[in-house]
Amino acid sequence: MRMGHPDRKAIYAWAMYDWANSAYSTTVMAGFFPIFFKQFWASGMSVNESTFWLGVANAVAGLFVAVMAPILGAIADQGSLKKRMLLAFTILGVLMTAALFLVEQGAWMIAVMLYIFGAIGFAGSNVFYDALIVDVAEEKSMDRVSSLGYAVGYIGGGLMFAVCVVMTINPEWFGFTDSREAVRLSFLLVALWWSLFTLPLVLSVHERGEAEKVLWGRSIAAGWRQFVGTFRHIRRLRMVFLFLAAYFLYIDGVGTIIRMAVDYGLSLGFRSDVLIKSLLLTQFVAFPAALAWGRIAEIWSAKASIMACIVIYIGICIWSVGMQNSSDFYLLAAAVGLVMGGIQALSRSLYARLIPVEQSAEFFGFYNMLGKFAAVLGPLLMGAASMLSGSVRLSILVIVLLFAAGGLLLYRVNVESVEEVGL
Repeated sequence: MRMGHPDRKAIYAWAMYDWANSAYSTTVMAGFFPIFFKQFWASGMSVNESTFWLGVANAVAGLFVAVMAPILGAIADQGSLKKRMLLAFTILGVLMTAALFLVEQGAWMIAVMLYIFGAIGFAGSNVFYDALIVDVAEEKSMDRVSSLGYAVGYIGGGLMFAVCVVMTINPEWFGFTDSREAVRLSFLLVALWWSLFTLPLVLSVHERGEAEKVLWGRSIAAGWRQFVGTFRHIRRLRMVFLFLAAYFLYIDGVGTIIRMAVDYGLSLGFRSDVLIKSLLLTQFVAFPAALAWGRIAEIWSAKASIMACIVIYIGICIWSVGMQNSSDFYLLAAAVGLVMGGIQALSRSLYARLIPVEQSAEFFGFYNMLGKFAAVLGPLLMGAASMLSGSVRLSILVIVLLFAAGGLLLYRVNVESVEEVGL
């Protein structure tokens, strides 16, 4: 049984980092950068070419973090560097996001480079943010604390996105000549938001062993040995391996729905304003839902709650085949919001129970590595199904396979056996 030191101030400070950096994932990654890249920075480029370079930017950033996350996590564990490495990646992300404000029209290559480094900063900081949960939460409260982080993240990211959407739709209200000025300012506002709301974590979250003197060379060497050792002892950590395999499958389904929902809606003929409103609806529904799933997990267990979320996701996929109007799409967005926060938050807290606490950053490096590869299998399966069947509607059904396979593997994860051996 893990012993913790409950500190409400530290818990809320930790959760506020999700509030801080969710502004980036919602407003920059999912919202404005893809649109602004095509319409402003790469305005003289063909649609296919701009799509290619945007894909390259996402792939390079994701691949870098996916490959480096476990190694960086192992190094952070050795030197008690989780908090400091989180701050280093945060500073990188904040500076790159703010710099987008300065990029002029047509300078697409500069925009791509800044986006790559900003995305690396965002994803890298999350490796260490996730790992710090073992420093602020007791085991019995881990589900609720993890859910709190996702919940405030959804509301924080949603608020920032809503403000920026209002600025771009009504630029004259804010003294702008056009929406382009509003979008450029949005990047600066996100950077300020991200940096400001990181301060609570800086001041109130204290990592175990943080006072020890850090020897970087020794930490790097020991971290590399620890990283290699994880692979050698994978049989002893069978439940961890089984969970990661399950997580890889079902979180790919979650990621596919998040990333392909707008494209799916456009393919069915829904207006862009309906899709934007649906994205905001998902964010704000996810806030109370994530908190509710944290409570439910205390009654059912995290594993059972995740299984319930998977079943609901399967129902969403099947139901979405028959959508006909905007009301149907709004209902879909609300349904996704109901389970999105729960499955993400409880996956994190369940995983935290399965891993050795002294190696949390390294193991969360593997966890985040799989998360970065999410939404790879799903879109490929959807594309293949769409081409073979000739129906966009039927393509969504292949995502059911990912959820079903992930659920079957998760069912085999024995959480009690891990607790008995003292991991």
